[in-house]
Amino acid sequence: MLNIGVLALQGDFAEHAVMLRQIGANPIEVRKAEHLADLHGLIIPGGESTTISRVARASGLFEPLRDFVAHKPTWGTCAGAILLAKHITGEKAHLGVMDITVTRNAFGRQIDSFSTDLVVEGFETPLRAVFIRAPIIESVGANVRVLARLADGRIVAAQQGHLLATAFHPELTPDTRLHTYFLDICYQQRIVA
Repeated sequence: MLNIGVLALQGDFAEHAVMLRQIGANPIEVRKAEHLADLHGLIIPGGESTTISRVARASGLFEPLRDFVAHKPTWGTCAGAILLAKHITGEKAHLGVMDITVTRNAFGRQIDSFSTDLVVEGFETPLRAVFIRAPIIESVGANVRVLARLADGRIVAAQQGHLLATAFHPELTPDTRLHTYFLDICYQQRIVA
């Protein structure tokens, strides 16, 4: 069984833990640096990226977290994708490990939230995706694979090696395929290591 951390400083970490249990993983809430030990992967959930970053710094978790995500499978959803990005439009990067440029709140305020069906690379049927004050991935580096786009072509999911970023909230639907996809990344890294 894989031990998958869910950063539990702020945001919708509990929903990710539920999804992980459904697919046979052992979710571990991460609030301190020592919680990163023995993890096979980590999910940085949606929430508020600046708040998550600020709390991580105040608790001494930020640098251990940066070291973890540089080497171990990590998936950022919504605010988590912002935290992983090397570039944030008009702002300083947080962890700055994934070669993507994001724009925060690209779709507007909470009232502008929506859901849509996405074609995701490797999935046989579309995935229902929930966007809440979501970022958009404006551009990706040469080593980043685009996994999903909106109908207008804007990027909403990407992977760079052991790093996965989604602009939406897959934990808010019953579909576990993206969580399973992330577990596959964790298994692959475990085999290589």
